[in-house]
Amino acid sequence: MVSNKINADLQKERDSCSFNVTELTNLIDGGIEKTAERKKREEMALKEGIHLDEVPSVYLSHKEKYELAIKKACLLFKMIRRLQEEENAGMENYMAVLGGNLGSAILGDGSPLTLHYVMFIPTLMGQGTVEQQAYWIGRAFNLDIIGTYAQTELGHGTFVRGLETTATYDPSTKEFILHSPTLTAYKWWPGGLAHTANYCIVMAQLHTKGKCHGMHAFIVQLRDEETHMPLPGIKVGEIGAKLGMNGTNNGFLGFDQVRIPRDYMLMKNAKVLEDGTYVTAPSSKLAYGTMMFVRVMLVNDMCNYMAKAVTIATRYSAVRRQSQPKPNEPEPQILDYVTQQHKLMIGLASVHAFRTCADWLWQMYNNVTAELEAGDMERLPELHALSCCLKAVSTSDAAQCVERCRLACGGHGYMLSSNLPLTYGLVTAACTYEGENTVMLLQTARYLVKAWQQAAGGQTLPPTVSYLREVVAGRRSPPFDNTIDGIIAGFYRVAAGKIGACVAQIEKRQKTGMPYEDAWNMTSVQLTSASEAHCRAIILSTYYKEIERQSNSVSPELSTVLRQLVDLYVVYWALQCIGDLLRFTSISERDIDQLQAWYEDLLTRLRPNAVGLVDAFDIRDEILNSALGAYDGNAYERLMAEAMKSPLNKEPVNQSFHQYLKPLMQGKL
Repeated sequence: MVSNKINADLQKERDSCSFNVTELTNLIDGGIEKTAERKKREEMALKEGIHLDEVPSVYLSHKEKYELAIKKACLLFKMIRRLQEEENAGMENYMAVLGGNLGSAILGDGSPLTLHYVMFIPTLMGQGTVEQQAYWIGRAFNLDIIGTYAQTELGHGTFVRGLETTATYDPSTKEFILHSPTLTAYKWWPGGLAHTANYCIVMAQLHTKGKCHGMHAFIVQLRDEETHMPLPGIKVGEIGAKLGMNGTNNGFLGFDQVRIPRDYMLMKNAKVLEDGTYVTAPSSKLAYGTMMFVRVMLVNDMCNYMAKAVTIATRYSAVRRQSQPKPNEPEPQILDYVTQQHKLMIGLASVHAFRTCADWLWQMYNNVTAELEAGDMERLPELHALSCCLKAVSTSDAAQCVERCRLACGGHGYMLSSNLPLTYGLVTAACTYEGENTVMLLQTARYLVKAWQQAAGGQTLPPTVSYLREVVAGRRSPPFDNTIDGIIAGFYRVAAGKIGACVAQIEKRQKTGMPYEDAWNMTSVQLTSASEAHCRAIILSTYYKEIERQSNSVSPELSTVLRQLVDLYVVYWALQCIGDLLRFTSISERDIDQLQAWYEDLLTRLRPNAVGLVDAFDIRDEILNSALGAYDGNAYERLMAEAMKSPLNKEPVNQSFHQYLKPLMQGKL
């Protein structure tokens, strides 16, 4: 049994908190009403008992994990449907539950229905005609059909133009014929594809009238709606066990001359007429709207995973006592060690930084989407570049944050019952899906090089790259200013300097006769570095500006802590990027010494509020699902309780003793 009493060390931490925790919770949620809505959803879901497992899923077989994931996903959908009927709400209820901490806790190691909501339905909404939306979206919302989204193939992923699946139009029957010409053309990875979905949006090379028109989206029925058996010509199955997300039911999919009606091609943008005539879309980039949507959503997901990890590690650090630096004194809480604060505080600040950027990016996405509907595509490249680099940096930082939190918990962090290994499996997966991070940074780099060239040509620049003008114009860098404003200005100078250096390198190599593509490849390590620098500058600037704006509407106590987190985040990254600042700004050795002292002072100032800051994330124990991070701090009792759930502890002597060990010990083998 686990004690009901709060651990004394943890209670002492809470008593020393200098700000109102609930006030910060409301700010994170977006207001008092939003907090109440979230709590209501959580209460409803947890009352249903969807999160409760008879046997911890870690002890289940691969097949049993999938079956449990389906059961939970269906129970969760029934709850969402009831919410929808009560509140007459739409997609926001699905996204609020599935995309938040609640959904990830209930669904555990991935869900086979996730892509139905985050890719299948959004693609129908973004790329279907009015008639197609009217037919398909209602069926999808009600789960009359279950869909997924198949783009990546066994042989190609991020390089969309290289995908091999074909969709050839036959005007005699007014049908498209989908085909996988090679093994490498098989779709590979889509969640829910293996045994869950009966429909799929397939990205395929469109062929009509003897000409290929590139990638387009098609709705394909995979399985019979009654029997769920795969249809003729459909080769579908599961790709096998993975590092994490083993409830996701990732699948493979091949086509052998599968015919679909002409109007199963999503034709909001490009079209194929009955006679096979191809009508071009206003912009080829419109087809990638779903991928941008998911990348924007991923930034927010990373915040949730980091919040969980840092909550677990911070609470555990408050109750764990270790070593005896001063003779004859009790062992200190490991949270008192500055090295531990160094591991954890940046995670705390990162959650707030990326949540701020996620909200900013989401607002920009909605604005640009509205402009696209009106035929204005001017800001689409800027949004694409931002969503690529923020996806890359947020997922990479989240993976590092979760691993740092695991290490901060010592050996106990390695236990699956800490929930840190599972969380790591979820965040590290995001480093490769929806575009592997290096490729994402190179996508952004193409935009940055073009922006540099536009600035050199005297053209106006979009807001997020307007900082390039000064460097392109040859203006000297001002003296380094060791303030938050000055450091952020320094990061913009670093980004501009790196982009300029890349352009110079590419041009220099071209002058030797090297083709542009080879010059780009030779410069690609520097290009990814330039993209990351650009992204870091934007994150720092956005976080700082937004907290300055919010600070005017919160209590002085909370304002102080929020500003300390911003300062910590900015100074931390300045220290991480000293080499870049030395190269591109006039930062001095004295400035660096000041930054180090400033950083250590910030750790000391934030230390008394560490537990209060993670409490403000307001992640219930049932959702956190960690023996180390529970609200009461009874980590050791919970570790033992979880250990006793192991099937090996159900009997004092395992049968293998009699079968193998005893004969060996008695020399009878």
